[in-house]
Amino acid sequence: MLRRLALFALIVIPAAAQTTVALRPPMGWNSWDSYGLTITEPDFKANAQWFASNLKQHGWQYVVVDEGWYLTNPQAKPGQFQFTMSTDGLYRPAVNRFPSATQNAGFKPLADYVHALGLKFGIHIIRGIPREAVKRDLAIAGSQFRAAEAADPSDTCPWNADNYGVRYTPAGQAYYDSLAKLYAGWGIDFVKVDCISAHPYKEEEIRMISDALRKTRRPIVLSLSPGPAPLEKANELRTQANMWRISDDIWDLWHHDPKINFAQSVSDQFAVAALWARYVEPTHWPDADMLPIGFLGPHPGLGEPRPTRLTHEEQRTMLTLWSIFRSPLFMGGNLTRTDEWTKSLLTNDELIALDQRSTGGHEVSRDTKKAVWIAKDQSGQGAYVALFNLSNSPQTIEYPLQTLGFGASVQVRDIWQKRDLGQADRLKAQLAPHDAALFYLR
Repeated sequence: MLRRLALFALIVIPAAAQTTVALRPPMGWNSWDSYGLTITEPDFKANAQWFASNLKQHGWQYVVVDEGWYLTNPQAKPGQFQFTMSTDGLYRPAVNRFPSATQNAGFKPLADYVHALGLKFGIHIIRGIPREAVKRDLAIAGSQFRAAEAADPSDTCPWNADNYGVRYTPAGQAYYDSLAKLYAGWGIDFVKVDCISAHPYKEEEIRMISDALRKTRRPIVLSLSPGPAPLEKANELRTQANMWRISDDIWDLWHHDPKINFAQSVSDQFAVAALWARYVEPTHWPDADMLPIGFLGPHPGLGEPRPTRLTHEEQRTMLTLWSIFRSPLFMGGNLTRTDEWTKSLLTNDELIALDQRSTGGHEVSRDTKKAVWIAKDQSGQGAYVALFNLSNSPQTIEYPLQTLGFGASVQVRDIWQKRDLGQADRLKAQLAPHDAALFYLR
């Protein structure tokens, strides 16, 4: 019998940006890991169709067009990009890549297509106002302001200079209001805003965007990127956003590669997740980033087209950590090339239940060789325990359940193996390097 489980208490603060969305960690697919800047409407629809046929019934909802959807020549070198923009200074989808996105329609036809599949539609943007809109000093829709009044030319994103930052003024708020109104009119359900939660942290623009989305009265998830978001800003983030990145970009690396400074490895994420676990709560989700699994191509956001470099064991560990931490889950691989192994990871309903319907997940212990996490089932009937082999060698991890607050014996189920193990007073797993075991106890 389950006797006791010590869990972190949640810190309760006032409701955030959108209290009607993201009651559970959002689950979806994002185009960046496989298509980089190059996603087209046919590519996107093919992935959305696979998603609807194979993942929707398991609780997955969102399909997201990542960066550069307004570029007519996405494979050009920086500085040579050609942008699609309206006369009110707002980016529009490039019609040569998204044929349904006429000047007046924008992304609405594609959003309608996604909604007809029973899914939700999202886009990525870089914070700020287009340089070209400022150069031409275009009028901001729905206001008496012009682009030059909203822009801060001294502020540009360190890795994308297409936009200027936006001043924290009525003109700046009017610009973001016009952006949010446009997106709500398109039927957008999810907005990922880049270059805003780290490198540097842009507190005032976060607030303006959050306020603008609230004014539309449409339930739009606000996701902030990249990380690491400042831990000391946690309470503020929880009043403004539904998701925020806790690390830099996650790629298919177990150990950090010093040649790719901005790429976070899976093994690095254990320490980061442990710090953020106490801030996990409905509508506000620290985000461990996308899942770079399956096939990354034809134009991945980093490196050459390839099957994920993560081993099966490392992928199992990634999914286990993300789920017991309750991170949002966003698949990055090309869904049209999904193999049976990857599909089995994404459709494991017992694992998804951990991510979607557990509470209080936190790290119990960690050293250089192993880690242990625990979470409680929201039903109050059971709990989850994950054992991780962090070492480069096989090892057997054994953990007595009484040290976790359980009684003398409990019923144990192995979630990855999908089999009941009977009654036990301890957990024991023989794990390959970088592998994980996940158990449900009741």
